[in-house]
Amino acid sequence: MEMHSRQSDGGPPVHQVSRIRQNIIESSLKADLSEAMKYLDHSESKVRASSLVALDGNGKLDEKILHTALLDTSFEVRSTLAYLSSKNRRIPIENFLIDIDPAVVEIACWAIGERGEASDSNLLKLQEIVESHDDALCRESAVAALGALGNKDTLSSILKAVDDIATVRRRAVLALSPFDGPEVEEAIQKALEDRDWQVRQAAEDIAK
Repeated sequence: MEMHSRQSDGGPPVHQVSRIRQNIIESSLKADLSEAMKYLDHSESKVRASSLVALDGNGKLDEKILHTALLDTSFEVRSTLAYLSSKNRRIPIENFLIDIDPAVVEIACWAIGERGEASDSNLLKLQEIVESHDDALCRESAVAALGALGNKDTLSSILKAVDDIATVRRRAVLALSPFDGPEVEEAIQKALEDRDWQVRQAAEDIAK
């Protein structure tokens, strides 16, 4: 999953921020988390995000630190937490699915797919994203997550996505792989004749 980034306005010089982040990561690779702890409340959000990555990678993202991080309104920290939630299930993912920034929503959808399981409420949120989110990347990520989860109750949303734009259609066709039945077969047959070659290829891949 590609991490997104936002350009900061003002703050420390870029080279200084880069050096601090590098020190945080290099130290954490040696199990030295002093740099990560030192910069948890740095003014630059990218630095705070790097500290969280370092702590999480060493199993030291405790409840107190996580609580503070979840109150952070910066894009960098929100997107980082959404990304880390793919493996760290102590990070609540619900709010990231309804984040104001589509990039965070996209990451959160991917993270749920990586987790391999989701609560009923999160399944419903994924379905809502697939069926009505304005951002195509979010719809694409959400339908891929539904395919990875393979819950039969979400099949209707995946079938609707088969009629979306080409990039979403391709993901939706691949997401049909865990399912069977006449509706699924009909959707695959339709995709085999799609005007977009990638959609046709996806249909061929799961029809084999």
